[in-house]
Amino acid sequence: MITQCSTTGSWPTTRILFALAGVVTLASALLTVTVSSWFLLLAVAVGVNQLVLVATGSCPASLVIDALRKRPAAAR
Repeated sequence: MITQCSTTGSWPTTRILFALAGVVTLASALLTVTVSSWFLLLAVAVGVNQLVLVATGSCPASLVIDALRKRPAAAR
C-alpha cells in the first residue's frame, strides 16, 4: 500500500528530524572514512537523540526546530 504525503507546504517536525538524522549520519560515515574514526561518535550522538525522541517524545533538536518554526519570518 502506498501512502500519500501531505502537500500543505510545511513538513512535520518528525520528518525534519529524520531527514536531519540521515544527513548527519551519512556525513559522519563519510568523515569517519576520510578524516578520523572519532567521527563515529557523531553517529552515536544521532542514535542517542533518536532513542531520546522515541522514549520522551522530544529531543534537543526537536526543541530547536520548533522554536525556529514559531519565530516570525521578519525575525529570521
